[in-house]
Amino acid sequence: MKLLDIGEVAARSGLAPSALRYYEEKGLIHAVTRHGLRRQYGAEVLQQLSIIALAKMAGFPLEEIARMFTPTGRPDLPRGDLHARAEEMQAQARQLAALADMVRHVADCPEPNHLDCEKFRALLRMATRAQQRASATPKPPKRQS
Repeated sequence: MKLLDIGEVAARSGLAPSALRYYEEKGLIHAVTRHGLRRQYGAEVLQQLSIIALAKMAGFPLEEIARMFTPTGRPDLPRGDLHARAEEMQAQARQLAALADMVRHVADCPEPNHLDCEKFRALLRMATRAQQRASATPKPPKRQS
């Protein structure tokens, strides 16, 4: 088995050695052995780091990402969780697209004063209702990365 020194893993993954040590502390990756004080990893660690990067981009916290690997480090991706996260992302994308359309209308509004624009006033009412709903809805725990 070809072993990679922590410095080589850092160079090939783009992560700092401190990030690799942190991921190891969190149980995301595991050093196979040490050469002196330097950690040595199996070549599969690069694939694990790519999966970790993708999961982080998708908004999964490190604790959930750690559960995406078997104790031997093989990926065991929770398809149901991935489908749920994809749905959340699509809903966020739809909300952002609608918000972009609203902002674009405000930027291009033909009225000299935005408050004279009926569509702008309707957008303000929608924003107020959305804020009221958001403040009345219990917040889920914030995802950490």
